[in-house]
Amino acid sequence: MEDAHAKTIAEVFAQLRANPGEGLSSREVKRRRKIWGTNELPCRPKKPFWKLILKQFDDLLVKILIAAAVISFFLGVANDEGSYALVEPGVILIILVANASVGVLTETNAAKAIEELGSYQADVATILRDGNLGVFPSAELVPGDVVELAVGDRIPADVRLWNMKGSSFRVDQALLTGESDSVLKSVEVISTVRAVLQDKTCMAYSGTVVTAGRARGVVVGTGMRTAIGKIQDAMSSVDNTDDTTPLKRKLDEFGTVLSKLIAVICGLVWIVNIGHFSDPAHGGMLRGAVHYLKIAVALAVAAIPEGLPAVVTTCLALGTRKMAKQNAIVRTLSAVETLGCTSVICSDKTGTVTTNIMTVSRVCVVNSVEISVENQSSPANYLTEYKVAGNSYAPDGKILEILTDKPVDRPANLASLLHFAICSSLCNESSLSYDRTTGSFKKIGESTEVALRVLAEKIGLPGFDNMTRALTHLDMEERATYCATYWRGQFERVCTVEFDRDRKMMSVLAKRKGQSILFTKGSPEAIMRRCTQVLTNSKGVAEPITSQLREILMEKYQTYARKSLRVLALAMRPLISEQDCACVEDEDGLTLLGFCGMVDPPRPEVKKAVDVCRGAGIRVVMVTGDNKLTAEAVANHVGLDDVMGGGSHPTTSILARKMTAEAAAAGLPMTGILFPPKKSCTGQDFDKMDLQAQNDAALSMSVFSRVEPQHKTRLVELLKAHGQVVAMTGDGVNDAPALRRADIGIAMGSGTAVAKHAADIVLADDNFASIVTAVAEGRAIFNNTKQFVRYMVSSNIGEVVCIFIAAALGMPETLCPVQLLWVNLVTDGLPATALGFNKPEQDIMQRRPRQPDEPIVDRWLLMRYIAVGAYVGLAHCCFSLFSCLFCFLRFQDST
Repeated sequence: MEDAHAKTIAEVFAQLRANPGEGLSSREVKRRRKIWGTNELPCRPKKPFWKLILKQFDDLLVKILIAAAVISFFLGVANDEGSYALVEPGVILIILVANASVGVLTETNAAKAIEELGSYQADVATILRDGNLGVFPSAELVPGDVVELAVGDRIPADVRLWNMKGSSFRVDQALLTGESDSVLKSVEVISTVRAVLQDKTCMAYSGTVVTAGRARGVVVGTGMRTAIGKIQDAMSSVDNTDDTTPLKRKLDEFGTVLSKLIAVICGLVWIVNIGHFSDPAHGGMLRGAVHYLKIAVALAVAAIPEGLPAVVTTCLALGTRKMAKQNAIVRTLSAVETLGCTSVICSDKTGTVTTNIMTVSRVCVVNSVEISVENQSSPANYLTEYKVAGNSYAPDGKILEILTDKPVDRPANLASLLHFAICSSLCNESSLSYDRTTGSFKKIGESTEVALRVLAEKIGLPGFDNMTRALTHLDMEERATYCATYWRGQFERVCTVEFDRDRKMMSVLAKRKGQSILFTKGSPEAIMRRCTQVLTNSKGVAEPITSQLREILMEKYQTYARKSLRVLALAMRPLISEQDCACVEDEDGLTLLGFCGMVDPPRPEVKKAVDVCRGAGIRVVMVTGDNKLTAEAVANHVGLDDVMGGGSHPTTSILARKMTAEAAAAGLPMTGILFPPKKSCTGQDFDKMDLQAQNDAALSMSVFSRVEPQHKTRLVELLKAHGQVVAMTGDGVNDAPALRRADIGIAMGSGTAVAKHAADIVLADDNFASIVTAVAEGRAIFNNTKQFVRYMVSSNIGEVVCIFIAAALGMPETLCPVQLLWVNLVTDGLPATALGFNKPEQDIMQRRPRQPDEPIVDRWLLMRYIAVGAYVGLAHCCFSLFSCLFCFLRFQDST
């Protein structure tokens, strides 16, 4: 059922013919299983190993070498050469087997991505059948089954939620949508039929995990008809396409041209020497024909650079080692070179462009309620704003007052900040820990709660305990939760009023020295409606909120929202001492403590990396499942809106004034940041476009937000259709099809195993800047590859000219096939490999990407190498002729 989210509960149960109170009967389950099959992701049959081996020999130059080996063997047998007949074909086959082994290993690794999808399926499910709840294997689920979901459960199928057993129900669906936070679910109908997964809040999807609450739902999709099943289907369809890398295409084209030249030259050698077949030196006409056929085989071996695959593989392997030092782990060797011609990078937002660490960056509290008449016009006289330094989980950032830009000496000695820290610690289920192996702080819990936990640690403790030396001298493991442990020791948590969608807040009742206090956090609008007082920094007591102060606070909140900060308000209320429980009614008459703005900050090095990409002619596009305003804010910060490359968008300031004026005239708040026109769109907007509009969007948009897996795959297809070489980043199961479809799939080191196996490169540090470094390395590797390919081609041309001239003049063969193999593999191979160590040129990232159809050896170079080869070949023939004459004259009288 594709539109279950847009139907009421009654309509869903009616269409599925299910009973919400009884569930399905066992008999009905068996009948439906025959129709719909089991709730499993089928494992596609593996490609037989012998087919993988045969595929490695499906190359024109390889086939020519095999033909040369076979002909050489039969000619040797015909000439009664004995065991020597096996030498030449044996050496050729050893080379071919070595090259094929590398290809087999690469393809074996790539097949693991789809197998990993099965690990995200639940093993068992709690199902209502025949009126009784029971635990059954999840594979037995059928559409219409009623399932019960609880905290920690992996959802066994796609489910339409219909009954919440508690105030809230949250699901972590990051592996499908890329959202950094768990999603609050509801049972309400979603009016938009073609909504994206992120907006279908009444649906729970197979493979995702329940993080809070308990609920019941009805199964509407099983097996391949689930969201994760559609991803597997998309990955399978991508695997059936034949996408070769630019280098492979160029080498194949080079091989095709070379094979035609070989056929022509070999035929000419044999035809030109027909008159020499009857030469008495050969012992007969037939033996003369066989002799010149062997020369033709030698010519084929000479023309083919057998060492090329080995040298290319060695050079690419060297590149992987260099890139590993830059935190880019290469899984597919060809990806090293393909990076060099990348023209578009489609990057995820969370964790790649940003740190994926939600941190509090702003705190706003009330300084004073009573302001002199002449100072009432300025909000700064009422409020005090603080900037919180640090963009990690480390509890060592400074608190700076924005007005003076000076750090606050002891933040916890200020009343509002002190109570802000207490509320942040108590209204919190998260925790921090220190990992000694990595030397970093790790989170446990929701991102927003962790951000508040870190803020409380940065504010510190009042009095002597807040001295810098007292906290910095603590052991790291103890420092991670030192302030939180202190406040938990001072206050006894009695009960919790859970968050729900209607109230948009949660509260904790705590006791200290016989006094009961209710601490509350939630959305600013909801908290402000229930506040009658505010705690001020100047007096340290609760004072009544005036209407003017309320307006100033809401205006400041809107300012934070326009910067796409996630804003939370904190409040408290003393209750009677005997009260041991709290309810929703107790959340009236609150005292506002202030509010804070949180952000997943962009990585500081990303902006410079984007500028480098722009200088290198590489377009960067942000593709994210997050909401539009947040995506645009991050894109604006890292410079993706800088289409001219020299500052902000040329129309930005004009549009800003115009839009602000229009919003003010209409009495509307400005709730978003400004982004250049026609540079951002959502997945829904993209679906509504016709083909031409989608093509235009793919070539011009800088931000695609609220996207689903099919949007990413479609974007890659459109870009590739326009001749672009596309690198796509991702970390979730939802990203796997696009990673496969792209020329270069780049997975995050912290991502899912499915994404890693689908990708060509894995970023150990999840950093966008590492991609840019890898691109530079890829360009350098291709330049080196061109150098040694040209070196080997010029050398082989000399061998061909030498053999051809000798055969045309009726001279004895100057080089036999084994000698040619030795020259191609050893004499030429080692110097060619040394060219792979060349350092990149300094301006390598100041050039536009090379065209994918740019030949490795163009016509001008080929003519140049033919001239050089002719000179080398002629010189070798002259030397051979001189040697023959010298030996003949010197030893003509000897036996």
